[in-house]
Amino acid sequence: MKIWLAPLHGITSCYVRNTLYRHVGNIDMAIVPFYPTQERSKLNVKKWNDLFPENNLLCDIIPQLMGNNPAHIVDTIQCLNESFGYKAFNLNVGCPVNNIVRKKRGCGLMPYPDLVEKIVETVLKLTNCRFSIKMRLGVAHPEEGRRMIEKLNRYPLDFIVIHPRLGIQQYDGNVDLDNFADLLSISKNKIIYNGDICTIDDFKKLQNRFPCIDEWMIGRGLLKNPFLSEEIVAGIPLSSEEKNKRFISFYQELHQLIVDNYKSYSLPKLKELWHYFAFFFGFTSLELKELLRCNHVGQFEDYLNYIIK
Repeated sequence: MKIWLAPLHGITSCYVRNTLYRHVGNIDMAIVPFYPTQERSKLNVKKWNDLFPENNLLCDIIPQLMGNNPAHIVDTIQCLNESFGYKAFNLNVGCPVNNIVRKKRGCGLMPYPDLVEKIVETVLKLTNCRFSIKMRLGVAHPEEGRRMIEKLNRYPLDFIVIHPRLGIQQYDGNVDLDNFADLLSISKNKIIYNGDICTIDDFKKLQNRFPCIDEWMIGRGLLKNPFLSEEIVAGIPLSSEEKNKRFISFYQELHQLIVDNYKSYSLPKLKELWHYFAFFFGFTSLELKELLRCNHVGQFEDYLNYIIK
């Protein structure tokens, strides 16, 4: 079994990833939050510090790309390969953010399987890199996912990650396991499951239903409980005392990295993370609301110390 860390744009940076890897076990791979693709003349990948090899020594990563122009995607892959040596890349066909979907990017590509096929065909023809897709069931209808899988079956992809929601759902509502099962049954490429794994029970139910899947991608669940990967592999939960102690050590290191590296922008980054970390301590909605009202890092940390005690 392999557990992947999912890409959460603006959140799972190298600082978060590396701190997780130092404090938590059984996270095997990660896809890095997406970078926009461009033609070679406009690219400056040496500014993409989240992809610097020296910032990713603790766990293997795969860069994720966002775009819909086959030539620009190839240019970006070639530049990242030449600059950093990456040999595997993932295309984002799942982001449901409205302004991305409207531009026919992310999940906005789901109704256009011919275009995605052209991208895959061009990448496999013009590069020697492994290529994968992260997708949803569709934008508005799961039939879009079936048409996409049928097109992708023609190509030897590294894998396909499927999040079993429609784009119009964003992250609300239930995952659609019946339509996921349909795509799993017809795919000739390896499928990685991604979506709503937040507890050991969530995982066990999915594993029982889909015993052929041995790679699982977790995003929000690992932020709500950073030790979930360990608990899944062990099959039992860690004690609350152990988790609380280890979380404090994990967060102290992460807090310092964020303050040191994001400087004046560190407070918004901390607030983004505590939208998820709040679940770990069971904050009430009022406690989270008050925390997010804090205006500077010192006030934020003082209030954290108050409510965690």
